[in-house]
Amino acid sequence: MSEIMVPIVIIAVIIVAIIITWFAARNYERKQYDCKVGSAEEKSREIIDEALKTAETKKREALLEAKEESLKTKNELEKETKERRAELQRYEKRVLSKEENVEKKADALEKKEADLVRRENILSKRTAEVEAQYEQGIQELERISGLTSEQAKEYLLKSVEEDVKHDTAKLIKELENKAREEADKKARDLVVTAIQRCAADHVAETTVSVVQLPNDEMKGRIIGREGRNIRTLETLTGVELIIDDTPEAVVLSGFDPIRREVARIALERLIVDGRIHPARIEEMVEKAQKEVENNMREEGEAACLEVGIHGIHPELVKLLGKMKFRTSYGQNALKHSIEVSQLSGLLASELGVDVRLAKRAGLLHDIGKSVDHDMEGTHVQLGADLCKKYKESATVLNAVESHHGDVEPTNLISCIVQAADTISAARPGARRETLETYTNRLKQLEDITNSFKGVDKSFAIQAGREVRIMVVPEQISDDDMVLLARDVSKRIEDELEYPGQIKVNVIRESRVTDYAK
Repeated sequence: MSEIMVPIVIIAVIIVAIIITWFAARNYERKQYDCKVGSAEEKSREIIDEALKTAETKKREALLEAKEESLKTKNELEKETKERRAELQRYEKRVLSKEENVEKKADALEKKEADLVRRENILSKRTAEVEAQYEQGIQELERISGLTSEQAKEYLLKSVEEDVKHDTAKLIKELENKAREEADKKARDLVVTAIQRCAADHVAETTVSVVQLPNDEMKGRIIGREGRNIRTLETLTGVELIIDDTPEAVVLSGFDPIRREVARIALERLIVDGRIHPARIEEMVEKAQKEVENNMREEGEAACLEVGIHGIHPELVKLLGKMKFRTSYGQNALKHSIEVSQLSGLLASELGVDVRLAKRAGLLHDIGKSVDHDMEGTHVQLGADLCKKYKESATVLNAVESHHGDVEPTNLISCIVQAADTISAARPGARRETLETYTNRLKQLEDITNSFKGVDKSFAIQAGREVRIMVVPEQISDDDMVLLARDVSKRIEDELEYPGQIKVNVIRESRVTDYAK
């Protein structure tokens, strides 16, 4: 019995111990929970308090910022209001000042008007008095002389006219005879003296230039394979190359001396260089063109230096140099201008007028001839336009306009230039008609071809028997070339007179260049 009770008691004790342990654990957990809940509530209260403090601080900051912004806006508005008030006050003062000025002017005008009315009345009264006295004087004179005023006037004029007519006619005749004798003598002396003292040389221009060759083998190299070298040179320069049986020589033919000079320089350099092909020809022609332009400027400067004229515009100096390659009836235009300048200076010195101004007018009198092949109009009008453009004096301008009688001369220098021009042109052998006629015909031929749309350049060659036309490939197609050649031919037939026939050669070239890199 006792053995059975011992296990039971042990089990009961274990159960009681378990129950007590469970209750103790429950009490501990409850205490822990209560403790945690209390601390959480305390923390939450602290967080809430802190949040309330932060919110209060933010609220105060926001209020302060709002107040500052409000003050700033208020200050800006007050400032703007003050500025506008000040501006309005200024406008008001200005308007008031203008009104005062207008009132003052109105008062002054009223006073002037009243004064003018008063003076007009006084003048009217005095005029009436003078007219009355004049009438009285005439009546008194008529009464004393027994003649009316018209009769007295007629009698007096008739008697004076009869007395003066004979004396006047006699005096005029004597003066005319004396002036004619003295003028003829003086003019002969002036002209002879000027001609004797002026020793200007005369150059007769031709239409060909000869280039010497080192040997006859060079002719083949100039012609090139299938004639491409000679074609390139003729196309670029507009000058015809004549390669015939003449030993060691090539003839350059062309009516334009500038083109002929470019061709001559380019060909001589090609001969010296030895490398003759289209690309090299093109390069040499460009260099020759630049050299000719430099030569023209140097020739113009040399002409100015020769006659002692300074201060001419550089463009006019260049145009003067260009006149070296311009002829008039076979007479070199630059040499002619230098000669006229020197003659004008000599005549001016004899007559006692400004020598430098006379030389300047004489040098520039034919300046229009340097551009008359490129621009429409007479060389007189073109020269006057150039002188106006480059601010030449009115005396020089009148001399240019009047040297062929287009306008009346307004000063003695214009008359001197006109006389000097006549003297220079009238010398025996100075001019010839044929060259001018020839160049005019070739110029007309080129002008006709250049007038067509799509034509880039045109060159009259072979003494006007052929014209070569370079067209713009983008504007003229291969089919259009046929129609263009026909239209040009018809136009030439209608407008020009010429012996034989003229060949119209239209050339269209397209190039594409690229580089391998």
